[in-house]
Amino acid sequence: MPELPEVEVVRAGLEPAVTGARIAEVRVLETRSLRRHSGPSEDFVARLSGRHLTGAVRRGKFLWFPIAVPVPPTIPAADADAQPAPEEALVAHLGMSGQMLLRAPDAPAERLTRAQLLLEHPAHGPLRLDFVDQRIFGSLAIDDLLVTRDGLPAGFAGAAPSAPGDDRIPTAVAHIARDPLDPSLDEAAALVALRRGSSAIKRVLLDQERLSGIGNIYADESLWAARLHPEQPASTVSARKARELLEAVRSVLRKALAEGGTSFDAQYVNVNGQSGYFSHSLNAYGQHGKACPRCGGAIIREQFMNRSSHYCPRCQKLR
Repeated sequence: MPELPEVEVVRAGLEPAVTGARIAEVRVLETRSLRRHSGPSEDFVARLSGRHLTGAVRRGKFLWFPIAVPVPPTIPAADADAQPAPEEALVAHLGMSGQMLLRAPDAPAERLTRAQLLLEHPAHGPLRLDFVDQRIFGSLAIDDLLVTRDGLPAGFAGAAPSAPGDDRIPTAVAHIARDPLDPSLDEAAALVALRRGSSAIKRVLLDQERLSGIGNIYADESLWAARLHPEQPASTVSARKARELLEAVRSVLRKALAEGGTSFDAQYVNVNGQSGYFSHSLNAYGQHGKACPRCGGAIIREQFMNRSSHYCPRCQKLR
């Protein structure tokens, strides 16, 4: 499943192509990919056609594209103060195998393409954005935007300058916590959340309402880096160790971002169809039976929450 680095790679690739682009045409090829949209596919098409997108924003594993409010022709387009903040957004969730691919308008479509947006960009010309999803666990939906509870930017939007509505978040994403790389993350509150309760620390890392963007791969890698056992109760993790863990998470995510995310098969690719290479840098995840790069002990795999945990029992002791 795409995690924060994979979704951020997609967001960064799409941002220059969608910002300021007009949606000339919407094609829905699989209505099941709109199951989180509040209306039928005809409503989805009608509400997007002819509208302009103002950017690409991410929080955790969620990605959204704010939709500009139409400005009456009596108001000059250059008058930034008159541009109202977006009130809704196109929300994309990649699920287990979703991809968003940029293509030339006349390029052949992938066999598992579920929806297409034909874009007209003032600088890049005509483009096509394809939503491809093998398992149909991902989705597209138009959602209302709410002002964030802290009044800060809702998510990561790259190096783009502050824009009207950057403090607004889709209702479907509002319950998701900020992620470790979010500049607006309240670090003190995040550290408290990491140590709250008796749940296993890995379960806490996977809880998107405490700290978002972390999935199974990066949880295992971060716990290995911090020398923490996946089953260590959160309440027994010291404040110092929790800070070490948060820094380990950030380090792992930044390294994965630099390498384009993790790819084990053709399901995850960026907007140009290229795979990530972080899988070549894994220390714990998927390394069962191999020697721990730190102490030489054998990495083991155990069942955990309908998935697997990979760790070194020699240097990640349950205390």
